[in-house]
Amino acid sequence: MLLVTGGAGFIGSNVVAALNDAGRSDVVVCDFLGNEGKWRNLAKRQLVDIVPPAELMDWLKGRKLDAVIHLGAISATTATDGDLVFETNFRLSTRLLDWCTAGAVPFIYASSAATYGDGETGFDDDASLPALKKLRPMNLYGWSKHMFDLAVAGRVANGDPLPPQWAGLKFFNVFGPNEYHKGSMMSVLARRFDDVKAGRVVQLFKSHREGIADGDQRRDFIYVDDVVRVVMWLLATPSVSGLFNVGTGKARSFRDLMLAAYAALGTRPNIEYIDMPEQIRGAYQYFTQSEVDRLHRAGYNGGFTTLEDAVKAYVGDYLDRPDRFR
Repeated sequence: MLLVTGGAGFIGSNVVAALNDAGRSDVVVCDFLGNEGKWRNLAKRQLVDIVPPAELMDWLKGRKLDAVIHLGAISATTATDGDLVFETNFRLSTRLLDWCTAGAVPFIYASSAATYGDGETGFDDDASLPALKKLRPMNLYGWSKHMFDLAVAGRVANGDPLPPQWAGLKFFNVFGPNEYHKGSMMSVLARRFDDVKAGRVVQLFKSHREGIADGDQRRDFIYVDDVVRVVMWLLATPSVSGLFNVGTGKARSFRDLMLAAYAALGTRPNIEYIDMPEQIRGAYQYFTQSEVDRLHRAGYNGGFTTLEDAVKAYVGDYLDRPDRFR
């Protein structure tokens, strides 16, 4: 069996879909279904079980798995409960890492581009302890992910036991189907698509930094299908371990993202710019762009979808259909 933690969530459910498409029905999901309709992310899937996170370690006792894909986390960049975030994002991750080490089970886990903070030190996925210690995450979520990256890097540096394969994936700005339960953490495209379709005005943030135009704040937007291909490649390539950025390597603006949506629908843009809330201005990233050389050197050659093609696929295959779920 394969275990996917966070498998009812956005990226996790897309990984589960890819596993099913590849003929794997022996998939166990560990997640909360909650009240946000997350079950719909799995409604078209075949699973062995859905295990509540609190029961996971007991469920694992005496089992042998082909791999653990650990995507479960409190991923809201606005989270403020430090104890809960640390317990969920660090301590559970450590317990899973230890379990995979003891049982010689491959371990693929989600890190985050949020570990890079404001990007002042760059976006190089150097997994050495000296390089990681230079990073300064700007929010609790990014810090919790960074702490786990440091813990893994410490084991590597000390020559401590690790799973036969381990891979940390620093996801950049992922968008695509099954993100609809995420509320304010959804991509701007998913949040604003109905406005785009109806011709209503779409609001983007003004810039509060000299030299950057309104709406020209840039992110490395990556379509979820590209992220899934990286995960599937790692599962098929057990000789590869390491910490890797997962982004396109090309920063694009929020304005570009929304203009691509208008183009996909063949409608006229209607965008206005509003002040960014005071409470987030000090922790707002104006630019993220992954460096993907290490992933390519490790052998990955799956390529990445252009922003325009990704938005066209998302709109045409999901957002502009009655059934938006994968």
